Amino acid sequence: MKPSIAVVIPSYKVAHHIASVILGIPKIVEHIIVVDDKCPQNSGKIAQDLSDARVYVVYHGENQGVGGAVISGYKKALELGADIVAKIDGDGQMDTAYLQALIQPIVDHEADYTKGNRFTDFKALAKMPKIRLFGNSGLSFLVKAASGYWTVMDPTNGYTAISRQAIENLELDKIARRYFFESDMLIHLNIENAVVVDIPIPAKYGDEKSSLSITRTLFGFPPKLFKGLVKRIFLKYFIYDFNMISIYLIFGIPFLTFGLVFGLYHWITASETASTPVGTVMLAVLPIILGIQFLLQAIQIDINNIPKKKD
Repeated sequence: MKPSIAVVIPSYKVAHHIASVILGIPKIVEHIIVVDDKCPQNSGKIAQDLSDARVYVVYHGENQGVGGAVISGYKKALELGADIVAKIDGDGQMDTAYLQALIQPIVDHEADYTKGNRFTDFKALAKMPKIRLFGNSGLSFLVKAASGYWTVMDPTNGYTAISRQAIENLELDKIARRYFFESDMLIHLNIENAVVVDIPIPAKYGDEKSSLSITRTLFGFPPKLFKGLVKRIFLKYFIYDFNMISIYLIFGIPFLTFGLVFGLYHWITASETASTPVGTVMLAVLPIILGIQFLLQAIQIDINNIPKKKD
């Protein structure tokens, strides 16, 4: 039996594109859920007026951000009995011709969550705004570390699909509602050991305006990613399991912290005495070396622990 496919379209200030996006969604999709996130342009009304029986419109009484809109869409898709739920932006940047490729690994039970990756198409990369390109590369590394999905790229790509079971395993109400949504999804998916697969999909850039602020990303993402990293490590390696990563962290973090603090203190005091005993130097250097080695071992094991489907 073919799985029931639903598409969620978060809608905010996309009145000029929403109709063409909906009309371009292929017939394999059974339900199209448009979430009007308190859109001042009445995007939901435009979608509702289209002659497409697949369209359902969910209205928000107040703006909740892209994450809040997608989560509302997920909940509605579950109510409608969808087996796979894709998410497409309403601004026309995402080519619906790639929808089949996006959902296929989930249909084949090879993945629980798939996401587009614009970094595999060099022609598309040449057209991508340079500030997005370099910012996305740096952000990708930080998200890899925080989420534990060390092989994924393009973490802010919102062209995604997810299985019904994966949605049901997630605590949807604890996932970030706004611009941090895509990254926080990956962190929560890793905690649930969901298999994530990148799908090469080039982006389309037209006259739409990105709502992602460079300044907000630069200063807002790192603290949130660090918090997500701590949460993931604590739950996966100290609550749900206890293994060598746990041991390496228990020893590595204190060793590194002691070595840095002890070394910094004596480096400052040495400026007054102009000399530091060799024993004192070794007492600072050795814990730093051990701490770094333990943490590198923990990272290596974490990389090897990327969730995979069992053969």
